[in-house]
Amino acid sequence: MTTQKEYPMTESGYKQLQEDLEYLITTKRPEVVEKIKVARSFGDLSENSEYDAAKDEQGFVEQDITRIEEMIRHAKIIEDTNDNNSVQLGKTVTFTELPDGDEEKYQIVGSAEADPFEGKISNESPIAQALLGAKLKEEINVPLPNGSSMKVKIVSID
Repeated sequence: MTTQKEYPMTESGYKQLQEDLEYLITTKRPEVVEKIKVARSFGDLSENSEYDAAKDEQGFVEQDITRIEEMIRHAKIIEDTNDNNSVQLGKTVTFTELPDGDEEKYQIVGSAEADPFEGKISNESPIAQALLGAKLKEEINVPLPNGSSMKVKIVSID
């Protein structure tokens, strides 16, 4: 018996996935079907690059729909514990690098809603793994991709 993977996420991340799924089903899927119809009208499918591209796009859209449906089906909404003394899933943590003091701020979320450009990092990432469970004002070592580590001090947890 295989254990089904859970997808931890915030309430807003769950809502975003539902919106993404709705868009793919109601807008994107019909657009791709129309592209396929148009490409078919060009005749010989063996050398029809528009048809091949549309079929490829259809495959990607269907793959995305399946992936998002799976995440929604096995979503585990992160409850706010109102404990701002230790780093937990769903919390936003601000820390300073020691000794130079560069400040960084990340929200730790499930992999389904991770977006580093938005300051949301996956709970499965090495930096989140190092931060999870750390206490306010605590100094911890965070592993870096090159094998070294950096020392950081937790400044705030929201």
